[in-house]
Amino acid sequence: MAKKKSRKKSKKSKKKVASKNPKKAKKVAKKTKKNAAKKFPVAPKEVYLKPVNHFGLKKTNKKTLINWYKILTLGRMVDERAPNYLKQALGWSYHAPCAGHDGIQLAVGQVFDRKTDHMFPYYRDMMTAHSAGMSATELILNGLSKADDLASGGRHMSNHFAKPEWNIHNVSSCTGNHILHAVGVGRAMKYYNHSGVVINSQGESSLSEGYCYEAINGASKEKLPVIFVVQDNGYGISVPKRDQTAHEKYADNFSGFLNLKIIHCDGTDIFDSMNAMKTAKDHALKYSEPVIVHAMCVRMGSHSNSDKHELYRSEKEIAEAVAQDPIPRYEKSLLKQKVLSKTDIEKIKKDCKDELMSAHKDGVSAAHPSPESIYDFVIPEPYNGDKFGDGTHDEDGDEIKFIDALNTTLKEEFRHNPDTFIWGQDMANGDKGGIFNVSKGMQKEFGIERVFNGPIAEDFILGTANGVSRFNDKIRVVVEGAEFADYFWPAMEQLVDSSHDYWRSNGAFSPNVTVRIASGGYIGGGLYHSQNIEGTLTTFPGIRVVVPAFADDAAGLLRTSMRSRGMTMFLEPKALYNSKDAMSVVPEGFEVPFGKARVRREGSDLTLITYGNTVHHCLQVAQELSDQYDIEVLDLRSLSPLDEDAIIETVKKCSRALVVHEDKVFAGFGGEIVSLINEKCFEFLDAPVLRVGSTFTPVGFNRILERAILPDANRVKDKVLEVLGY
Repeated sequence: MAKKKSRKKSKKSKKKVASKNPKKAKKVAKKTKKNAAKKFPVAPKEVYLKPVNHFGLKKTNKKTLINWYKILTLGRMVDERAPNYLKQALGWSYHAPCAGHDGIQLAVGQVFDRKTDHMFPYYRDMMTAHSAGMSATELILNGLSKADDLASGGRHMSNHFAKPEWNIHNVSSCTGNHILHAVGVGRAMKYYNHSGVVINSQGESSLSEGYCYEAINGASKEKLPVIFVVQDNGYGISVPKRDQTAHEKYADNFSGFLNLKIIHCDGTDIFDSMNAMKTAKDHALKYSEPVIVHAMCVRMGSHSNSDKHELYRSEKEIAEAVAQDPIPRYEKSLLKQKVLSKTDIEKIKKDCKDELMSAHKDGVSAAHPSPESIYDFVIPEPYNGDKFGDGTHDEDGDEIKFIDALNTTLKEEFRHNPDTFIWGQDMANGDKGGIFNVSKGMQKEFGIERVFNGPIAEDFILGTANGVSRFNDKIRVVVEGAEFADYFWPAMEQLVDSSHDYWRSNGAFSPNVTVRIASGGYIGGGLYHSQNIEGTLTTFPGIRVVVPAFADDAAGLLRTSMRSRGMTMFLEPKALYNSKDAMSVVPEGFEVPFGKARVRREGSDLTLITYGNTVHHCLQVAQELSDQYDIEVLDLRSLSPLDEDAIIETVKKCSRALVVHEDKVFAGFGGEIVSLINEKCFEFLDAPVLRVGSTFTPVGFNRILERAILPDANRVKDKVLEVLGY
């Protein structure tokens, strides 16, 4: 009777909460929609923008002109000194000189507002970082990979400059991939009605990457305030531009994009560059649409200190590039217009040299990162719920489907945190909510600003999720990484980059993203619709990988994922969406901690260690053999982090173990479990640890082929008897 009373109270409580939350959610949605719907004037139709003549020798005040010269002088001194640190074995083992890019880089740094803007520099942007305000000491600490390096504390490659407190972002070495993050930040800026721009900088060759097209396409479609700065020096390491594109100017490849403006400028000319960047920023702010600033630069030296440009460039070409050095040209104009005298210039150079030497001493004497620090900031601490316990329950009530548990939890968490978003392919259109309808009804309740479709571009979907979460740590993003797990591979570049964002930034940034993926077979899907990918995903530190097998765990793990900082790969066995076997009671607000396995059936003769679809095969076999054997079933639920204690405990208890999963046996995740058992439980074993999984083939489409490939209860039963009969 007590239980029935408790259930009635629980239902009443649920109704009460449900009656309040939708109103609150609609109120929040209405407010955010109003913010997101800010009206901007219609931009001129011309594709190419002519820079407004804001700056010039006679238009710019003397103090500013002199300050620019000081920035250029000190920046060049650091640039020229960098290779010496490598020769002296002090560091800076990677340095991409910025000489020849000085004009555009000075301009980027000068228009950047650290209070309102976000900047994504690339590896050649040392002068940009210095112009934006980073000191010579900060540049050298980065080059020498010291513990006090603001970008990463020595964890990332030298010449990757960042200052998180100023919104100068730490970016990957993967050329140009930060362009997607920039677009994501631009999306957040527009949604939150934030007055600022995002500046993304890269070389022209990186525009050959497909995700650069995806980013610019997305920014133009969404009309985002992003400035794409293209620093064109004619080479991608040794590859000339003619091998990259048919256009002389790479930006012209995008001239057909709507809502996108293009500005061409001379990146070696201080004033032309300043005018271009100022015009671009004014336009982006006024019209909320992207601008490409294509700056023609020269590369005076080699691509980097590991490159020898003499092998592919003639002496004449190199001499012509050096002759276009922006700094002497600027210096001559200052002398000619008597802004500075030769004496003034010599004093500035001396002061800069003194500042450089002081920075050098500080950099060389600074501490190196400690070996013990490698374990810091691998992944953020997850949400620590007050309802965790061991992630189990014994509550009675009505059972619900796996798919309904996901849908209900998504909606509850969207009401809980109004700074939550979801997007992906086929996410919301009319009454449809995702390819499997997991997100059904969400757009109707929370609005198109929070629940929307992404283009069929997996890299874009995940890359912009990383970017949106950079705007504010309270933001939580859920994406359908791909409609089926097999289609996730185009997004792997972004996954790899995001997996070490927290570690690489020394704890400064965490991509707070839950990536939902429908995985596995048993639906007659065949290639690209039935594969498993957890064996690959679990090789990356810095992400979590969970695979629920029941509705309650699906709800509990999803709630924990969406409330946690960091990235979680949430694999949903799609064959269980509407399966009766996966139905269960889901307590209100149920929470499941990461790294905590669940004993689904107690036993003592043998333990079946499993997860996902095969949990149900194992439970079936345990029941079929219950008259003869007492078989335990351990549902891992979480693969990374892994509940090692639960595995060790169940093996010690049963002395015999069989590892069962849907993925291929060869190189599958089960090998990691077997290895763990052999290392830590060998003396407790009475038989070898065997595995059951798929054949080492793709999963075929014809049901006959699928049955021959995927594991089933009969195969599990045969192996169980083999282990028990050893």
